[in-house]
Amino acid sequence: MTAVDGDEPSTTSTANTTSAASTTTAAVRQARQARQVQQPRQRGAFVLLGSVQATLIFTLAAISVPLPRIGREFGLQRSGLILLSAAYGLTFAGLLLFGGRLADRYGGRRTLTAGLMLLAAASAAAPLAPGFEALLAARFAQGAGAALSAPAAMAVLRAVFPSPAAYGRAMATWGGLSVLGATAGNLLSGVISTLLSWRWNFAVPLVVAGAALALAPRLLPDTTPSGGRALDLPGAFLATCGITLASYGLVVTDAHPWSSAGVLVPLLSGAVLLAAFWGAERRARDPLLPPRFLLDRRRAAALSAIALTACGTAMTFVVLSLHLQQERDWSALRTSAAFVPFAVALLASGRAAGPLIGRYGARAVTAAGLGVGGAGLVLLALGGLDAGTPYAYGLLPGLVLLPLGTAASFAGAAVLATDGVPLGQAGLAGGVMNTAMEFGPTVLFAVLLTLGDDASSLAATGAALAALAALTALSRRTGPRPS
Repeated sequence: MTAVDGDEPSTTSTANTTSAASTTTAAVRQARQARQVQQPRQRGAFVLLGSVQATLIFTLAAISVPLPRIGREFGLQRSGLILLSAAYGLTFAGLLLFGGRLADRYGGRRTLTAGLMLLAAASAAAPLAPGFEALLAARFAQGAGAALSAPAAMAVLRAVFPSPAAYGRAMATWGGLSVLGATAGNLLSGVISTLLSWRWNFAVPLVVAGAALALAPRLLPDTTPSGGRALDLPGAFLATCGITLASYGLVVTDAHPWSSAGVLVPLLSGAVLLAAFWGAERRARDPLLPPRFLLDRRRAAALSAIALTACGTAMTFVVLSLHLQQERDWSALRTSAAFVPFAVALLASGRAAGPLIGRYGARAVTAAGLGVGGAGLVLLALGGLDAGTPYAYGLLPGLVLLPLGTAASFAGAAVLATDGVPLGQAGLAGGVMNTAMEFGPTVLFAVLLTLGDDASSLAATGAALAALAALTALSRRTGPRPS
């Protein structure tokens, strides 16, 4: 009996050890199984959200190449074409900050659903438009749907990748989706318009929005709304009206002189409203755009990189599309084909950007991308706009260098712009990022085009990218993180 009594603790200890080991093994197995289930869901969610983001920018460029055909069909003058081209971007840019706050206030997936429904309805109405007014209204409505969808998609993305490291890797890929969408818009719009009709370009956002609405409940998490946060309606009104009026004033400089009432009235009114917005935000208890959100120098540099890179890309598409069709007498289909190397280089650079950011850091990749993109614009300015210069060595080198730099700078800047942003401000971050993306092709584009001919504008944009590359390389984090 004594021996047996003495053995009992050892037997119990062995049993406990075995039980603990089994529990640990089971926990490891469950964690591994959870990762195996979670990773495909994360990939599926990213593909869905990324498709939405790329489509929103595709829709912005969907009528750029066939715009002359639309003008002939509806009998539009230059001012009407300019307004039709800018309509989507005006409401998109004007409502983005408010869309970001709605995503934070009511939840990303709910706001994304509302935005996609509006985008789908407008995209279904656009190809049925019997005239200019109906098409213009549909483009305005598409922009409003995009302004809800873009920041909401980023808010959901933040919930899909709760780990800061995983979210950073996702943003490195996310950054290149917008320029990919713009490239696809310029490539496919010419092909679709030539083979079918310009009206079929609106099938792309309609199909993507419909598919996203069907798959969202299955793939996307139901993000938690912030609940008690106010909407700051006065700030939303001032920001929306100020951005829209100022953008419109700059857009119409292509048809009216800077000294005309058609330019000065909306431009100055927008500037006054934006100044009032900034003053109101500094006094508001729960502002639409907290001023301290932009105090981080790296974030400010990242947003500047996004805006300027978007400007350079948009300028290249517009200037070269007009140059090839008007001065070289190329068809819309051949013009679209000229940008195929651009798309290939963009995809290659976008694929390499994530690993490069992981190895060298987002700041270094952003700076390098800005420098390479600037060199591409300068090459285009020096030789690409001479109608007698062959495509192979007049345009092709710049059309390869520019996207190589663009994809890298977008990817790195997206990581820097969202670094340290809390979950409750993911929608705000998305709104600010997309506002910077729209600011470039409207405000900066209009200002830089006034510097002279197209070659001078491209060269000036390239020089600005090079200067920003140097500033980004030297920047360090300063200022408080957003709270």
